[in-house]
Amino acid sequence: MFQIVYREEMAEGTVVLNEIIAPRIAAKAKPGQFVILRANEGGERIPLTMAETNKEKGTITIIYQIVGKSTALFKTLKQGDSYLDVIGPLGKPTHLEKVGRVTCVGGGTGVAVIHPITRGYKEAGNEVTAIIGARTKDLLILEDKMRAASHHLRICTDDGSYGHHGFVTDVLKEILEGKGSDLVVAIGPVPMMKFTCALTKKYKVRTVVSLNPIMVDGTGMCGCCRVTVGGRTRFACVDGPEFDGHEVDFNELTHRLQAYLNDEKVSYETFQKGDKS
Repeated sequence: MFQIVYREEMAEGTVVLNEIIAPRIAAKAKPGQFVILRANEGGERIPLTMAETNKEKGTITIIYQIVGKSTALFKTLKQGDSYLDVIGPLGKPTHLEKVGRVTCVGGGTGVAVIHPITRGYKEAGNEVTAIIGARTKDLLILEDKMRAASHHLRICTDDGSYGHHGFVTDVLKEILEGKGSDLVVAIGPVPMMKFTCALTKKYKVRTVVSLNPIMVDGTGMCGCCRVTVGGRTRFACVDGPEFDGHEVDFNELTHRLQAYLNDEKVSYETFQKGDKS
């Protein structure tokens, strides 16, 4: 059992932060890696990239958005409750090195994923600019942490309620046309990563993305998380989750993520009606 020692609801209650006691994972985890969690015996296995680790306290922090039955089940867990299973660290860690100017772009809950990566590139001696975005100011997360993790922070909201009125790609384009960037790391909704990569490809700037395909075991056995990168089939759980964004087949990824939308909708509606199993 993995106890929740701190819990916080963010983004109008649609996003939840859990700090979980998992000393063995915290001792080994690196930026970019993920864990797979299960709430109870009947629960689904959910992969989530760690937003923070604390070796001294022996804790890891995950941040998730309530989008279906399993994340809604996660939300019922309060401080003091426990997850039945937490497995990790899984996946390859981010390759952190000094490259010069790095731009880290995060959208939605992708900001949680990119936070430790942003900090890592700063600690490696890079000049780091972070761009974070959300639909509206109330849905923005981790602003203070991202400000501390970077040298420069730019904020975007789709509705203009805070920061730049528009998309993260608008601000990224300004940077690429100005002082430029030696590396871009983009993590967030698939459309955001897709359009970010389309933009950076025009400027010939190396771009890394973190992919979130459907996943079951997280060890390369089931093949559910397969993605096409550079014309080759790769497994996000063991070959990733980070890949060269210019080589990712985002159309295929989008199609695979939509494969069970109807089933997920029915399951979520059933859960909301009172089936909490």
